[in-house]
Amino acid sequence: MSRTDVRKTYKLYIGGAFPRSESGRTYLVETADGTTANASKASRKDARDAVGAARKAFGGWSGRTAYNRGQVVYRVAEVLESRRAQFEAELVGAGSAAAQAGVEVDAAVDRLVWYAGWTDKIAQVHGSANPVAGPYFNHSAPEPAGVVAVVAPASPLLGLVSVVAPLIAVGNTCVVIASQPAPLVAIAFAEVLATSDVPGGVVNILTGDAAEIAPWLASHMDVNGLDLTGVDDADLARDLEVAAADNLKRIRRAGVEDLAASPALDRMTTFLETKTVWHPMGL
Repeated sequence: MSRTDVRKTYKLYIGGAFPRSESGRTYLVETADGTTANASKASRKDARDAVGAARKAFGGWSGRTAYNRGQVVYRVAEVLESRRAQFEAELVGAGSAAAQAGVEVDAAVDRLVWYAGWTDKIAQVHGSANPVAGPYFNHSAPEPAGVVAVVAPASPLLGLVSVVAPLIAVGNTCVVIASQPAPLVAIAFAEVLATSDVPGGVVNILTGDAAEIAPWLASHMDVNGLDLTGVDDADLARDLEVAAADNLKRIRRAGVEDLAASPALDRMTTFLETKTVWHPMGL
């Protein structure tokens, strides 16, 4: 007896839940084998909801110890590793060759582990004890910038991990616009986040048209940073930078970047603020 396939419904990921777009809109995504799926097309209202969820989660997440954040990011790597077969299939569906899909899953897991290892070390490298002309201790320490909006690159898994992991490792929360041509992998990764120990709202993933959603995130006054890694339209990138200037957001500019290369600390330090504390000696 034959049975009907159970088709997956791809939704947004906001505040730890999987809502449909409030607009009810979807767009068609065709996989490499010719099958199709409907992905939610996020609206301006969805973007606002995601920012609200990220802001609500920021205090608790940034207040955790760096060591604990490292444990959580490492747990994401564990869950992704345990679902390797699923993600290899998802990547093949997105157009990757089978061998390349395995390589990309390996690289994504390794990258999560790499950033997990840096959570309790970045302050030692990026902070300092400063010499001053007086009887004071003077210490500078990095702190997360806040809520960061991200336009993810086209690489559906490694690219997504490469922009999300460094942000949450140092205590930021984020709203990510997934790759428009290959959004299904991003929502599968959202399921990894939801079933690991990442609190709801720390990472929020929207699918749809970046040209429609990103301007509202860039101009949102409760967004503190903007990562334009995935923007390949020079005019759109310029407009987003202009919109971000109203509240002096930190910006990581769009540009050609080899995401398969070894990671560097700058993806963490770009969205860190430096707090300097003075304290009298002898007290």
